[in-house]
Amino acid sequence: MTPCLPGRTPGSWSFALSTERLTMNDHRRLGRELGIFDTDPLIGSGLPYWLPAGAAVRKAIEDYVHELERRDGYLHVNSPVLGKRELYERSGHWAHYAEDMFPPMEVGGEEFVLRPSLCPHHALVYRSRQRSHRDLPLRLAELGGMYRSELSGVLGGLTRVRAIQLNDGHVFCAPEQAAAEVSAALDLIEAAHERLGIRAARYRLSLRGDGEKFVDDPAMWLRSESVLRDVLRQRGRPYDEEHGEGAFYGPKIDIQIADPAGREATLSTVQVDYFQPERFDLRYAGGGRPVMVHRSVVGGIERLVAHLIEVHGGAFPAWLAPVQAVVLPLSDAEAPAAAEVLRRCVAAGLRAELAPADRGSLGARIRAHRLVPYQLVVGPREVASGRAAVRLRDGSQAGEVPIEQLAAQSRPFG
Repeated sequence: MTPCLPGRTPGSWSFALSTERLTMNDHRRLGRELGIFDTDPLIGSGLPYWLPAGAAVRKAIEDYVHELERRDGYLHVNSPVLGKRELYERSGHWAHYAEDMFPPMEVGGEEFVLRPSLCPHHALVYRSRQRSHRDLPLRLAELGGMYRSELSGVLGGLTRVRAIQLNDGHVFCAPEQAAAEVSAALDLIEAAHERLGIRAARYRLSLRGDGEKFVDDPAMWLRSESVLRDVLRQRGRPYDEEHGEGAFYGPKIDIQIADPAGREATLSTVQVDYFQPERFDLRYAGGGRPVMVHRSVVGGIERLVAHLIEVHGGAFPAWLAPVQAVVLPLSDAEAPAAAEVLRRCVAAGLRAELAPADRGSLGARIRAHRLVPYQLVVGPREVASGRAAVRLRDGSQAGEVPIEQLAAQSRPFG
């Protein structure tokens, strides 16, 4: 796969081909060449920013996951990116996770901390109303920022960053519902992976290790582990057990991905937590205490996009592509008709742009936009018909496909 450079014309972020070939689709190089992200020392290490093409990819992912969760019964919430130190003392993060957190900021005599996780905030959302067993399971989801005080030496591209946009969710359920909710979360994860073109390297059951990093309650750990093991066995899913990889409050199912070099990372996860419901004294009518099932369908957006860049080599599925359609007039004479085609593309919901004739021959413009899923050529015949001849990025000709049909094919749910 040949990497691409963003177009240099003001307002254009289409793909123009580089003459350099990569031996591997390393997202740190390809992501910059595609105009996905960049960094600046004035912002700081581990704090990449999204360029227009990357912002388009990210928005497409966010919209897809939001709708996927909504269809599965999740209610979406929003919560602040920081909280009082007391909140994280209550949740257990301060005692077991402080070395990965940014130091407190003193404001008005109180200490505030950039959050390392969203779960304490969601526990308070649950606690904000009186709950009945009829309200359960209560599924909450949020795409929210969290912050990790990573050392400079481990930072790299989008895979290890200090500011993470996490696709997070928490299901509050009765104990007897926990196994079903874990399995439902895995269904959601596997559906999203298939749509995104992700193949899991392996499933890992991450367990408690030694030391003060983990909550010292063996009975609680065994109870959580039993739920996760039973679900994996019922689903016939092979998995590896690894001690020392669990969360500080409980075990988790980690879905591992691998980059082209074989390096593994955790993308999606499901956890069973009996610890924080007790710490926050969460209850439902009748005296019951809910179980908190943590799940992340696609993990941190940064790590996900890094993986997608490498998986697809920049040739993203049509629904995910930064530019879904490029309009190519044969000559200046077709410019007005091409502008009208572009207008109709945008009105239909396509991410589209124009590659006018003054940028080179038709062949050169096609090569410069070869990663764009739909190339809409406008010549004299198309001017007469009011349509465009659709060329796919694999070189095949689709004919005069209605723009509305292209738009429908370019949506994640059809």
